[in-house]
Amino acid sequence: AIPVRLVAPSLERLPVLVYFHGGGFTIGSALTHDGLCRQLAHRAHCAVLSVDYRPAPEHKFPTAVDDAWDAVQWVAQQGGRRNLLTTHLAVGGDSAGGTLAAVCAIQARDAGLPLALQLLFYPGCAAHQDTPSHTTYARGLVLEAPAIDWFFGHYVHSRDEREDWRFAPLLAPDVDGVAPAWIGLAECDPLVDEGVDYGDKLRAAAVPVDLEIYRGVTHEFIKMGRAIAEARTAHGDAARALRQAFRLES
Repeated sequence: AIPVRLVAPSLERLPVLVYFHGGGFTIGSALTHDGLCRQLAHRAHCAVLSVDYRPAPEHKFPTAVDDAWDAVQWVAQQGGRRNLLTTHLAVGGDSAGGTLAAVCAIQARDAGLPLALQLLFYPGCAAHQDTPSHTTYARGLVLEAPAIDWFFGHYVHSRDEREDWRFAPLLAPDVDGVAPAWIGLAECDPLVDEGVDYGDKLRAAAVPVDLEIYRGVTHEFIKMGRAIAEARTAHGDAARALRQAFRLES
């Protein structure tokens, strides 16, 4: 059984965002991201189902991917019994959770499961940390290079696993026909370049992409809405994208 946490702004039958928390596949939980999920549920007027996938190092790659995809399939098949409008289904996540959401969007395409949106906050997309932003922001901010090495060292066993597209969506053979994407990135973040690159990969495959870079903020900013105005702006932008994807507004 995979634990999940469901939040919703009302008891009516609502569209649903399946959300995967960040934390380098190693830390974090539905509880650490509860405030963010409640903000999205309230602002987008949708249900948000946050997934507690099994973490590393006890559960290495591809366990998190398998749990994430199992959760999406469960919602699609059984969510109606929980008063969820499964014809209006999106996936989302931040950091490692954004990686999982991007991977699930590809798996959903392959399975013929329609998704309204993939909502990606600063997703990890590359196999190796060799972009310019990884050098520029390697030290002194929230997510430092040694921490990235520590997370991935606990999650993946080998170079081959790093170059599996389920770890690095930029290496996916193709992304034609995946769900439209909203991508929110932090300017001062090692992951910003690979997030831009993934947006470009999607656009090259004719996937609609709305990409925002929030200036002057770091990785993890999306959970800092009580302190950082850019986080509150990003909450509103993401919620607007969800409402439009769910056709709750024009």
